[in-house]
This record gives sequence, structure tokens and C-alpha cells, in this order.
Amino acid sequence: MFISIAGITVLYLLMNISVMSVISWQEMKPGEKHLASIFMERIYGNTAGIIITVLILWIALASLFAVVLGYSRIPYAAAVDGNFFQLFSKLHPTKDFPYVSLTFLCSLGFIFSLLFRLEKAIDSILAMRIIIQFIGQSVGLVLLRERLGTKNLPFKMWLYPVPVVVSICIWLFLLISTGWFALWGSLLAAGGIIVFYVGQNWKGR
Repeated sequence: MFISIAGITVLYLLMNISVMSVISWQEMKPGEKHLASIFMERIYGNTAGIIITVLILWIALASLFAVVLGYSRIPYAAAVDGNFFQLFSKLHPTKDFPYVSLTFLCSLGFIFSLLFRLEKAIDSILAMRIIIQFIGQSVGLVLLRERLGTKNLPFKMWLYPVPVVVSICIWLFLLISTGWFALWGSLLAAGGIIVFYVGQNWKGR
């Protein structure tokens, strides 16, 4: 794993060095979104810039397709476990995928894309992922270690718990930097926790 992280780090640094050797940071305008296209256009011409732009859009579409398919499994799994609306537990009769969950998520994403600017939508997604996924994983790791001990874990963390604390602090800083979306993300996460426990108590009766 560490070899993979080091390799990706080196490749990322080399990519940035390559771009900066062609486009100086003084030239870039705030919020510039077409860096790769400008980079290719300056080296190989206008046609290359168009081609790389199309490829980036294609990659973004493929990534979004994979992400939506993956996230549609979350409401489905929660519904199967009895922690969410049973409607989301339905599978497609022939293709065997959670079509209700997938349709709902795509429709919700389409509505939000009409109501909010892309930057605001990204900030909202970032705030929710920081709270639920990144900070949640760090806290979950500590709880798992306390519950199972260190002997049963297949990995070791150097200087534990310093990396966990540093990671949580960095994610909290990034969460606060999203502005009001940090507050909304926190409220939504808290609301989800409340709904979960209310549902559990309701089923226990």
C-alpha cells in the first residue's frame, strides 16, 4: 500500500511540474477550470486541446456513472437490513440492481443541479463526505481498535493515535472551510442519527 501511495505521489508531483513548466502560476486566473486543455493546446495545438477536453469529460462521466451505481447500494443495503424504507430494497426483475434507489439518487442529483450552482453542490457533497466518511472512518477505527484490541487487527498504525488525531483535525479544518455547508452537513448527519435511533426504538416495540 505504501509503495502505491508513494508512486501516486511521485506521478502527481511530476504532473504538476510538467504543467508549471508550460503554464506559470502567475498566468492562471482565479477559478480557472481548463488547465489541462490549455496545457495540451500550448504544446500540440488547438486540436489536441479539444481532444483532451473530450477525454476529461468522458472520464468524468464514467466516474460519475460508477459512483452513482456504488452509492445506490447504500440505501438498498440499509433497506434490506431494515434501517430504511423498504421501497428501496427492491431489485430490478431482470438486471438485479436496486433500480428504486438508483432512480431516486439520480433524480435527486438532477434536481439539486438545477437549484444550485456546481460549486455549491460540490461544497455540500464535500461537507457530507467529510463528516460521514472521513471523520467517521477515523472515529470508527479508534472504536474498532478498542473493541477488538491490537492482536486481531491485520494492520498496524505507526505512532497511534497521533495519525488519527491529525487526520481528524485536518478534516475538521476542511469542513469549516466549506462555510455554511459545514453547518448544514452537521445538521443532516445529526438528523440521520436521530432518525436511525428513533427507527430502532420503533422496531423494538
